[in-house]
Amino acid sequence: GGARSRSPTPRPTSSRAATANPLPIAFNVTGGGNYCAGGTGVTIGLSGSSSGTTYQLYNGATLVSAAIGTGGPVTFGLQTGAGTYTVVGTTTLTGCTGNMAGSATIVINPLPTIFTVTGGGNYCDFTPGVHVGLSFSSTGVDYILKYYGLPIDTVSGSGTSLDFGSILTPGNYTVSAYNTATGCTNDMSGSANVAVNPLP
Repeated sequence: GGARSRSPTPRPTSSRAATANPLPIAFNVTGGGNYCAGGTGVTIGLSGSSSGTTYQLYNGATLVSAAIGTGGPVTFGLQTGAGTYTVVGTTTLTGCTGNMAGSATIVINPLPTIFTVTGGGNYCDFTPGVHVGLSFSSTGVDYILKYYGLPIDTVSGSGTSLDFGSILTPGNYTVSAYNTATGCTNDMSGSANVAVNPLP
């Protein structure tokens, strides 16, 4: 008879199970908004955080700040750069990274354009006085006439020069601008002095 073939005995295989490390919990990005040029900026943060996780704040592709998770909300402080901010979390123990939920946008509003205060001068007692105005104005901006820093009159910008009318009270007059849409303010250039000459 012929030889019988024997089937090979199966060898035991390793049964190690692979475990996946979880990504950082996705908390919401908070803050952002608008601020006036030259201001201190606006705050950006996270609604929550996990201990053992580092959070990196990006403006576009640029890393701008980092914070360590505390188990509660975290802040990246005041941010001044315009743009869209996102946050990436990294779990220290595993190195796993994940994007946080949402983003925050910062917009920098320009200050009102500076124009020059006009007019002022001397006038004779019992005459109509002298005019104080502004060399030019922007629409959507209110111009506030101030007497020694105290507001006394407001005129809306028209895209032309402004006249606050005839001034009788002697003293120093300045003008500040207030953008009604953004809330940004700016002082105009120069001032006008008004003085009264007595009649003979």
